[in-house]
Amino acid sequence: MISIYQQGLLAFLAFSPFLTSALVILPEAVSNLEVRSSYRPAQQPISPQSPSSTITPLPLVIWHGLGDSFDADGIKEAVSIAEAINEGTYVKTVQLGKDGPSDRSATFFGNVTEQIEEVCNQLASDNILRTAPAINALGFSQGGQFLRAYVERCNFPPVRNLVTFGSQHNGISDFQGCASVFDLICQAANGLLKLGTWSDFVQSRLVPAQYFRDPENLPHYLKSSNFLADVNNERALKNKTYADNIASLNKFVMYMFADDTTVIPKQSAWFAEYNKTSEVVTPLAERQMYKEDWIGLRRLAEKGGLVFDLLEGEHMRFSDKDLKRVLREYFGPVRIDEDGSIWDDVDLGRSPQDEL
Repeated sequence: MISIYQQGLLAFLAFSPFLTSALVILPEAVSNLEVRSSYRPAQQPISPQSPSSTITPLPLVIWHGLGDSFDADGIKEAVSIAEAINEGTYVKTVQLGKDGPSDRSATFFGNVTEQIEEVCNQLASDNILRTAPAINALGFSQGGQFLRAYVERCNFPPVRNLVTFGSQHNGISDFQGCASVFDLICQAANGLLKLGTWSDFVQSRLVPAQYFRDPENLPHYLKSSNFLADVNNERALKNKTYADNIASLNKFVMYMFADDTTVIPKQSAWFAEYNKTSEVVTPLAERQMYKEDWIGLRRLAEKGGLVFDLLEGEHMRFSDKDLKRVLREYFGPVRIDEDGSIWDDVDLGRSPQDEL
């Protein structure tokens, strides 16, 4: 039961300026990039045998993480890099709220199920996205599991390649510690989360609580989780559509940060299970959810579409060089045939200098 005092804390926190895991791109060469913000697909004939085929990058949707906003410097920089690396890319950044502060607040407070439904409506009503044969998706931190939920629950427009950075696909088993014992706002937030994690009040209002998952207390999680238990298909009644939609992806690429101390456990980025008592890590391939293919990951892996990759450093601390490599490899131009078929066999003739 949440007291009036605790509800007051929640209301106070909604307007607090604290930030926990915002995107930071370490500058290397971004200042030398030519940025193009308009959507101009670089279309051209492939060959006399397929005169109606076109070469173009697919539109890209980006969902930021906890404590970030659509207009934060790091997100705007990522958008600029995406537009410059693959010329003609239309980039849509998820926005929940009328401005930056309200969008940032929505990363902490709100009903995740309702937020995903709102994003489903946003993307389906975007004229460029809804008329594209497919889109790509890039999720930073919690934005990664939310974009995966979009694929499972909506997937219109359909996602072709989904890439996530340090996301909590298997949840978190502990809330992030505060940098200082004197950070009263952080201490109050963590106290409220820990006190009432499984209450209806918290599960429908505090975003991180909705992907909290303690392997040593699964009964409470399965009964009360507002979000993660559903999208991971962990309850007895499985949603076949979730599995079919994930299996329909061309690529699902999951990056884990080697030195991540923000996401507990960091192995959640790869759907691994971590036992806090024994410190044993159970990889996805050994878990029941994979063996029984609860969300389509096994089918996706069998066709070569499931990728696990590692980035050095702490949570969301990567260079623009890392990001450019990902953008080239997974979000580059594709060939689209008249019947809507999409192919990766595009020779861009890039030089080694392009990799800098």
